[in-house]
Amino acid sequence: MERAFVGSELLDGGLTPGQLRWRYRAVHPRIYVPRDAASSIQLDAYAAWLWTDRRGIVSGRAAAALHGAQWVIPGTPIEMIAPQGRPRAGVLIRNQRIDWDEVCMLDDVSVTTPTRTALDLARHFARDTAVRYLDALAAATGITAEDVAPLVERYRGARGMKRARIALDLMDGGAQSPKETWLRLLAVDAGYPRPRTQIRVHDGNSEAFLDMGWDEPMIGLDYDGEQHQTDRQRFVHDIGRNAVVERQGWLDIHVVKEHSRGFILQRIREAAERRRWFPLARSTPAS
Repeated sequence: MERAFVGSELLDGGLTPGQLRWRYRAVHPRIYVPRDAASSIQLDAYAAWLWTDRRGIVSGRAAAALHGAQWVIPGTPIEMIAPQGRPRAGVLIRNQRIDWDEVCMLDDVSVTTPTRTALDLARHFARDTAVRYLDALAAATGITAEDVAPLVERYRGARGMKRARIALDLMDGGAQSPKETWLRLLAVDAGYPRPRTQIRVHDGNSEAFLDMGWDEPMIGLDYDGEQHQTDRQRFVHDIGRNAVVERQGWLDIHVVKEHSRGFILQRIREAAERRRWFPLARSTPAS
């Protein structure tokens, strides 16, 4: 992790005020980073932690990133659990209860554990946003909703816990991009059973993985990002991969960014009708 520094500690170490101004730039009162340091969640989190006099605990999206979650972009506000509540650009202070077993140390910084991080993401953000971050956290750490259940019980009655239960129930570490999360939630909200992610399909010689799908009717659902269309090697690979999937009897629906919600759901309906699979008669949309 690239480091931030307390200005007075640099001066105590022998740096002159002129060298401090020349080599470093202030990101918070008293807190400096190397002048040419690129912005990153890791650096911003460390700087915010120093700004709290090392008493704060990195939480939320920044904690997820420190645990290895992808898709948390630089510039995202750093959420801190800390006693001080004064506002600061780029830092969101949450003065809330936290127990000792919900904190761990990463690179000498106090960070919420993966399970506490999941709980905070689930209760502080709207469902779709929360699930997007939860999927990334689960992919990085392997946690499940069952792992977070003891904390849900511990904080029963706290603000946002009803919302948290809904988001945690939808968490799935098999999603490999925010768009895959979006696609899965689209299907669930339309009333379809929750699709299984990362389905392995093999013919004895080759194997392929579907982003998600339903085993009983053998309907797959894949989100094809830009690389599937612009990367020639990936394009050639996909031809062979799709052949394996087709030979094993799967109906695989490919989705790209230009497809509307209505078009995607129409294709799922048509595939379900071909399979004589009618789950909407016994399923209800997620709340």
